[in-house]
Amino acid sequence: QVQLVESGGGLVQAGGSLGLSCAASGRTFSSNAMGWFRQAPGKEREFVAAIRWDGGSTNYADSVKGRFTISRDNAKNTLYLQMNSLKPEDTAVYYCAARSFATITTTSDGYNYWGQGTQVTVSS
Repeated sequence: QVQLVESGGGLVQAGGSLGLSCAASGRTFSSNAMGWFRQAPGKEREFVAAIRWDGGSTNYADSVKGRFTISRDNAKNTLYLQMNSLKPEDTAVYYCAARSFATITTTSDGYNYWGQGTQVTVSS
């Protein structure tokens, strides 16, 4: 059974930092692109960041560019998201996702596997 399990969410003050992890099990995703999405209350799920299978290419939403960093460790089958300079508008449930292809896409329809999500709350 394939599982993606996020961890590292929590409550942080504006301007602070959090690091999210996504551990994959059941199969290896070392040849697959992966990404992070988020969903705030009352809003649709939105793209945050994505990374190519080898980490050689990344893509970020404009709203997080320069503040968030996506990375991966294929040996550990783990995806990361380092979030700095957090803002209250970053408050959301953050989801890890993996797709069946090696290249990046920013659309949620392009991802086949999803984690259960982890809550990130940024207080002002």
